Amino acid sequence: MSEAVQIAVPITVASGSATDVGLRRRINEDSMVSHHPIFLVADGMGGHEAGEVASASALAAFEPLLGLPSVHVEDVVSVMSHARESVDALAGGPRGGAGTTLTGVLISQHNGDGYWLVVNLGDSRTYRLAEGELEQISVDHSVVQELVDAGQMTAEEAASAAGRNVITRALGAGSDADADYWMLPASPGDRMLVCSDGLSGELDAAAIRRVLTSEADPQDAAEQLVQEALANGGRDNVTAIVIDALAVIQHDPMDTLPRANERAALVGIVDDELDIDTVPRKSPRQRSHGGNRQ
Repeated sequence: MSEAVQIAVPITVASGSATDVGLRRRINEDSMVSHHPIFLVADGMGGHEAGEVASASALAAFEPLLGLPSVHVEDVVSVMSHARESVDALAGGPRGGAGTTLTGVLISQHNGDGYWLVVNLGDSRTYRLAEGELEQISVDHSVVQELVDAGQMTAEEAASAAGRNVITRALGAGSDADADYWMLPASPGDRMLVCSDGLSGELDAAAIRRVLTSEADPQDAAEQLVQEALANGGRDNVTAIVIDALAVIQHDPMDTLPRANERAALVGIVDDELDIDTVPRKSPRQRSHGGNRQ
């Protein structure tokens, strides 16, 4: 009699999530998936309920991956293609202006080790809190971010600049630009945050870090982040998912990479061959504390 083979989960997590329509919107156009191995937020746009449908349609494409021990980047690239088709199909009906951002974390593995696979398209954000330091992993696809990257605007100026919500990539809304992908080695104690810009637009990095470090339970952290965003204005829909790494498969946890090279290696865009850069893990004593990217 054959014996079932149990596939190891590379990262065991606990998670919490919260969402709110905000104080100025009639409909919550944010959608989310928060179930192993997928933790994603999509922020819809288009008006006349088009955004609500677009964000839900995009995330529905990921349903075949739910419950798997882990996912591969090829799986995600394929699903993103189907998500784009679903959103683009809305353009043929009454929701012709439909579009959505999409960002988040999927549990993956590289050479058997647990990795965070981060995907981003638009200006919703994914952060990582590790050893007390908060880092924005995703890079906003927005007009103001392009100005920051070009040295024409500071990050502080961008936070309050007019037109900061004008995005340059999306699913639908006339965009055919590709998503960005990163593979980050996971460590026990990592805390990931996935959120819509309704949260990052109301709370700066210091406020986000304070909540993530003070609320031990991921559900409490997600709820507190949303409540503070509402207290600071709540001008948009607000969604937050907090994911904690409880256990991680690490075959070589002392593998190292100099900090100076880490950002260059992290920003690995999937190319035509589906190659993606991965970053060796670092020991705590070799992890330096750089500044936060906002």
